[in-house]
Amino acid sequence: MPTDQSLLLVLVLVAAVAVGWLLRAFQARKPQTPAPGLSDDYFRGLNYLLNEEPDKAVEVFIRMIEVDSETVETHFALASLFRRRGEVDRAIRIHQNLIARPNLSRPHRLQALYELGDDYMRAGLFDRAETLFNELSESGAHVGPALRQLMAIYEQQRDWEQAIATAQRLELVDGRSQQRVIAHYWCELAAVASSAGQQRRAMQLARKAQGADPSSPRAGILTGELLEETGDPAAALRAYHGVIEHDPAFAGEVLPSIAQCFSKLGDRDGFDRFLVELRQSKPATAPYVAMAAFHEPSLRSREILGFISQYLKTRGQGLARLLDRLVEQRSLEPEMEVDSARELVRLLLEDHPRYLCGECGLPSNTLYWQCPSCRAWSSVKPHVDPPYAPSASALPEGTGRR
Repeated sequence: MPTDQSLLLVLVLVAAVAVGWLLRAFQARKPQTPAPGLSDDYFRGLNYLLNEEPDKAVEVFIRMIEVDSETVETHFALASLFRRRGEVDRAIRIHQNLIARPNLSRPHRLQALYELGDDYMRAGLFDRAETLFNELSESGAHVGPALRQLMAIYEQQRDWEQAIATAQRLELVDGRSQQRVIAHYWCELAAVASSAGQQRRAMQLARKAQGADPSSPRAGILTGELLEETGDPAAALRAYHGVIEHDPAFAGEVLPSIAQCFSKLGDRDGFDRFLVELRQSKPATAPYVAMAAFHEPSLRSREILGFISQYLKTRGQGLARLLDRLVEQRSLEPEMEVDSARELVRLLLEDHPRYLCGECGLPSNTLYWQCPSCRAWSSVKPHVDPPYAPSASALPEGTGRR
């Protein structure tokens, strides 16, 4: 049985073909020449529809629409409709049929080439799509969109060098910087080199990423990790500090590594000093440090209490007052105070995503440098705004680990 959507599509096609045929006949009619009737194909398609064979009916009506300057947009619209319905194979056939027409104008042919390339992308035929988009990028038409599609193809294929070259071409075409994306491509190459044990090359590539986008948190974090691996924790500390300077939202991401670097340097009080200075110079980092303390139990510094308290005062309503009462209880040891604070943050953030995409709103507990949903780069960031902040009266007594 045909679906309601299929029947609706066929009925629209029947009406479109019939109206178009009659209008064409009326315009072409001479005073002494009677208007031609509808063709046998029209009634054949109608018969398929009545026999509940909508797929065959659609094919007949598509063939009936002669490609010319007046009907080519109808073909594009039909192909777009098929593509939205997931019937990419039909969209491909329509666009291929358009391209094969010798009388098709150059603008329409270039548009059909672009649409066919998009069809191939959706069908996963990346080699064919790449050929078409390369042709378009050299033609002078649809250059910007074609280059963006090529970037998407090279991302799918993880061909980062080609992606960099294409992004640089796109930058020249539309005048808009692609350096933030290019920095991610350099980071991808650095990660590949690091996995292969080529640490020196990985560091060179990470430096190129920082050169492309000095504010890139990913490039800074990667550089710090590579410096740690090569036995230079002091230089790694500088790299991690640079991440916080450029984007306080990633303070929590580098905090465990910073604590580890101080430990490697044998500086037992260094991490506490760092936190005191950070709280004074970068108060905007408070919620992100609080989140890091919640997710990383290894962060045991008592200075973290100040960040958690500040976070709860701005976002936790009555929880901040409860924390103050817990801290005032002298029976609590410093580590138990931090554990109690973590428990309050847990109450605030239970079932709360750790990260959120700023483009499409995808929630996640994993930091993705490229959103897996909308494919945007640098759009996923730590998410610290709680959906609900309970009052102190709503909390159970003894909210602290014993």
